[in-house]
Amino acid sequence: MTEVKIAAIVEGYGECEAVPILIRRIALDIAPNFVPKVLSPFRVPASRLSKEEELERTVVLAANKLQARGGIVIIIDCDDGCPAQDGPALLKRAVAVRNDIPISVIFAKREFEAWFLAAADSLRGRRGLPNNLKPPEYPESIRGAKEWLSRQMPSGGSYKETTDQPALTALFDMSAARTADSFDKCYRDVRQMLEKLYKINYHQ
Repeated sequence: MTEVKIAAIVEGYGECEAVPILIRRIALDIAPNFVPKVLSPFRVPASRLSKEEELERTVVLAANKLQARGGIVIIIDCDDGCPAQDGPALLKRAVAVRNDIPISVIFAKREFEAWFLAAADSLRGRRGLPNNLKPPEYPESIRGAKEWLSRQMPSGGSYKETTDQPALTALFDMSAARTADSFDKCYRDVRQMLEKLYKINYHQ
């Protein structure tokens, strides 16, 4: 059995801690003994990834860290863009430089925290959120999910990305969050990659 490794490329400090947690949670849905090694994420602002050769350079670095055994997961906030257009374009660029390993590109519609909004019921009473927290009707339509979370916190509390994002990633109901289209894609893409790697490395 060979250890499964995942290299993540993210844009924010919160995602550096949150994305490995998310990947490991999805892996546990595949098998209770499946805990992939998620390497320290490469943090690259989205504005730099859009520049010519910056994404490609980061993908090559990530692939080298994997030593050709594992996969690359890229998770970026889409903000006002369109995941259905931006995602395939970025994936095409990534695969052009390393088509020998699985790569997944996921754009969170608006932002990563929109996935928490979709699963707000499961976060009641956690991290300073109220016990009667309810999800907004259209979580991915909200511009400023971090601010929405802050507004729900009583007594002047505020959402802190570097601490709350990883903590809420460990807590939110992933099934409920799949009502958000971009998280549903995230879950499906990451699970498909992990299942493939699991079969290759755990059943040789």
